Amino acid sequence: MAGTWAQQFRIATYSISWNLLLITTGALVFAFGVKAIVIPQEFISGGMTGVGLLLSYVVGVLPPGGWLLLLNIPIFILGWICVSRRFFCYSLYGMLLLSLGIDTMPWALHIEDTLLAALTAGAIMGAGSGIALRSLGSLGGLDVISVFLNQRFNLGIGKFSFGFNLALFTVSLFFIGLEHMLYSVFLVFVHAMVMDYFLGMFNQRKMVLVVTEKPDDLAKAILSTINRGSTFLYGRGAYTGKRKKILLTVVNSIQLKRLEEVIFTVDPQAFTIEENTLNVIGQGFSRRKIY
Repeated sequence: MAGTWAQQFRIATYSISWNLLLITTGALVFAFGVKAIVIPQEFISGGMTGVGLLLSYVVGVLPPGGWLLLLNIPIFILGWICVSRRFFCYSLYGMLLLSLGIDTMPWALHIEDTLLAALTAGAIMGAGSGIALRSLGSLGGLDVISVFLNQRFNLGIGKFSFGFNLALFTVSLFFIGLEHMLYSVFLVFVHAMVMDYFLGMFNQRKMVLVVTEKPDDLAKAILSTINRGSTFLYGRGAYTGKRKKILLTVVNSIQLKRLEEVIFTVDPQAFTIEENTLNVIGQGFSRRKIY
């Protein structure tokens, strides 16, 4: 029953309704951060949204959402050609909703401390980006280029965004002044960190290596108790020269304590190594994300 429920949940996470929910939530959260904090404080938020804001501050003519639409035209051509049609459609929806939200949301947060405002805006916008990027689409702009580079070259999405924004801030220094530029750097740094956190928060697993004198008994106990398989790695003790079976298994954070109890119940003298993993793809864990 548990296996069937988990399988149905994984299938549901790739449904159209689930992807639209993630993109809608992410776009509205991101737009709120921009409209409620960034624009009143005259920050530069980074990415294509930041370019749109800078053009709106300096040139005028169009509101930030209007500039964002124009700037996304060549980027969406890249998304159509180099990523996928599905990614293009989801991202187009996200970008249109984001642009509309930035220009029409009526709210503003009155935060007197400028540094606190920058950090708050970065956290809100990072959460919005991270939620949207957990779908099979994005919010357009720099996210499209980031996903393309991540798929082709395994370049971290948050790291690329931060690098692009450093170049943007160098230019914006001449228009918004040094202090606002530095506050904007804090904003974008927090944005990148929170976005990466939201992207990885549900995928992180614990890889556990166990050196034990009872590897076969332990493997059976892990399978029967917490329903996790194991793999034997063969090694040799440096001191004794004795060949050993080293047990490797992967569990989530909730199962880790139960795994420790199983290990030390079977063999109180066992030696364990626990490591965080960014993502585990395979049966019983995450599915490979194909845009």
